[in-house]
Order: sequence, then structure tokens, then C-alpha cells
Amino acid sequence: MRSPHSTGMATRRGSVYQTWPVVDHHRARRRCDYLRPRMSDVEPRVGATADDQRVIDGLRAGDERVFAELVDHYHASLIRAAMRYVPSRAVAEEVVQETWIGVIEGIDRFEGRSTLKTWLYRILIYRARARGERERRTTPFSALEDDESTPSVPTERFRGSDALWAGHWATPPKRWDGDAEARLLAGEAEGVLNATIAGLPPGQREVITLRDIAQFTAAEVCDLLGITEANQRVLLHRGRSRVRLALEEYLDA
Repeated sequence: MRSPHSTGMATRRGSVYQTWPVVDHHRARRRCDYLRPRMSDVEPRVGATADDQRVIDGLRAGDERVFAELVDHYHASLIRAAMRYVPSRAVAEEVVQETWIGVIEGIDRFEGRSTLKTWLYRILIYRARARGERERRTTPFSALEDDESTPSVPTERFRGSDALWAGHWATPPKRWDGDAEARLLAGEAEGVLNATIAGLPPGQREVITLRDIAQFTAAEVCDLLGITEANQRVLLHRGRSRVRLALEEYLDA
């Protein structure tokens, strides 16, 4: 696999000018109110920022310094994200190299309707999903689905329906301080953390990777994965709950 720096910027295509659709605003305003989502439920989509535009212009002009700056900023986090989809770091590095090639080849078609970061991760996720499927063709289809029937936290940790404060914690999460905190900060539990995230159902794994590893906002994750805010919130909660439970069991061992 070639280094992203070796791909060069020589074979540039001309800029692609997009034709914006004409919107009938009067007709749109006549829609029933119940068809419109409530503003409290939907976060605004964020488009390309001023700094994004600087980078986009540099890439389109063939400025390799701008490309190197982009690689330096995102390469490590892209590797970490790709590793959630594929079985080894070596394969993750190949996926990221393919992602950088995709950026060079597709920058003229980028319309700026999302941030550059979101577009970059969209390319990565598309390629990582495809590569991960090829690497795991023997995985049963049922193992790739989100198991909504299994609670993310064992039910016995909550008070029963006939108890005082039914549904509240009976065994609340433990505080991670003292020795437990030291073990976490020392990186001792990193293997458990990585293995647990890798074993999550795909939806939970993607959301927790983007939110807690790549540091995306909820709105960016919804835009990137094409899911609702409510769905994103549920997947994140379930994923985080399972990760915390695995860490609790490890630290108590």
C-alpha cells in the first residue's frame, strides 16, 4: 500500500460546480405542523467551517503541505476508529491509507454540507465497514445485529417492582477512585476496554467510537450515520453501560 504522501496531487480534475435546487417556500410553509420535527428534538446540521474551507481550497490547489497537515491531525484517530471495524492494526492502517486516497480523489466533489471532519470519517466508515465484512465472512448474521432483548445493565442491579423506590438502583455503579482509578490511568485496563468495544453490536460500537474516541458531537454522529438523536442516545447509553460493566468486573477481579 502506498503512503498517502506518495499519491501526489498531479492528476487533478477540474472543479465541479453544483446546481442548487429551487425550493418552493410558499408550498413548504403550507405543510401541517405535525409533519415538522420539533426544534428541541433536532440539532442543526453543521456545514464546513472557515478553517475547513482553507483546507479544502489547499487540497484542490494541490498543496501537499495542507494535505500533510490534515494527515498529521487526523491519522492517529482514524487508525483508532478503523480498528473498531477490522481485526488487526495492520488492516486498519490499510483502510486509513485507502481513506486518504479517497480524500484526494473526492475533494472536488465535496459540497461543504457537513464539516470536513464528518466527510472524512464518512469515507473511513464506508471503507472500514466493507473491509470488515470481507475479513469476517464467517461471522453469523445474528451476531451483527443489535440485541435489544438483552439489557445493557443486569436487571438484578435495580429494585424490584414490589420494593420501595422500584426501578431505582439496588447496586449502583461503583466509584472509580484510589487503586481502581490508578489502574485505569496507568492503562492497565486498555485491553479490556478495546476488547469490550470491539465486541459491542455494530450500532453501539460505531456510536461509542465516534462520540468517545473521535470526539464527535451528537449532531455530527446523527448526520454521519443517518440516525435520529433519540436512536443515537439509546445506542450510546447501551454501549457505555456495557463498557462500564466490563471494567467493573475487571477491576473487581
